[in-house]
Amino acid sequence: MPRLNPSVFRGESKRLIRLGRALHISPSKNVIVKVENTPKIGEAVIDENFKHVGEVFDIFGPVSSPYAAVKPKITRPEALVGKVLYLLPSKKGKERK
Repeated sequence: MPRLNPSVFRGESKRLIRLGRALHISPSKNVIVKVENTPKIGEAVIDENFKHVGEVFDIFGPVSSPYAAVKPKITRPEALVGKVLYLLPSKKGKERK
């Protein structure tokens, strides 16, 4: 089976950004992620199989070591615990010069 290039997603060339590792599920059913690259609220979150798993809902904690709450769009968010999640940045926020 050929290895997928992480810079290509569904035929479009996009740059994936590593969000961080999922730590646990909060009481409100959000996935808590230890952030490596600070996201924007509303950005799409995908797993290592390029499956859309949710959106960034909140960013909290100290500025030097933040956490993100991801609102899951899948039926079993518990399966994400311990896995590395990635951001799929949208083109909406980019400005043209």
